Amino acid sequence: MGRGRIEIKRIENTTSRQVTFCKRRNGLLKKAYELSVLCDAEVALIVFSSRGRLYEYSNNNNVKATIDRYKKAHACGSSSGAPLIEVNAQQYYQQESAKLRHQIQMLQNTNKHLVGDNVSNLSLKELKQLESRLEKGIAKIRARKNELLASEINYMVKREMELQNDNMDLRTKIAEGEEQLQQVTVARSAAMELQAAADPLRRRRRRAAGHEVLLPRQPASGRRRRTRSASR
Repeated sequence: MGRGRIEIKRIENTTSRQVTFCKRRNGLLKKAYELSVLCDAEVALIVFSSRGRLYEYSNNNNVKATIDRYKKAHACGSSSGAPLIEVNAQQYYQQESAKLRHQIQMLQNTNKHLVGDNVSNLSLKELKQLESRLEKGIAKIRARKNELLASEINYMVKREMELQNDNMDLRTKIAEGEEQLQQVTVARSAAMELQAAADPLRRRRRRAAGHEVLLPRQPASGRRRRTRSASR
């Protein structure tokens, strides 16, 4: 028993519409491939999904070249000449502008999906793909974070060793300074003790020298007279 005839109208159910789109798209791409191989034709196929995703096929792997060839053929086959070329150029720029707007919209949607917004309309396959992208991104972020942390730890370890060495040098210098200060203090104490011991001796010498200066000296003739008188 054959299948019943399908009514061609928009499918309201989102899941059914997405499933039908995938099947029909694959079938259309298959037919385009078969046409290019069987008939040796240059085929280019462009499909935009309802969500704005682009699907394309070209048997020469260059859709743009086929589009350019189409524009040239359309321009040469027209009888209006230059005005048609201007119209084609305008259409081309409009298409490029629409394509850029579509890419911008896709990037905005992707960014929203990455932060968890507007994920209610995504299918299970798209959610898995998004999850895989997030896991890969998180893995790269963690690897970079661990790399930075390891570098910071190595720097801190080196810095700690440098500070410890500086601390040891300072302690050594302080100990040497204290030792030198102690030696100077001991030397000063010894000098003061020697000075204190030498002061009484100096005073005695000064006093003795003072007595010698105060005693008058007798002349030699007087001493002789005294000696003679004594002998008499």
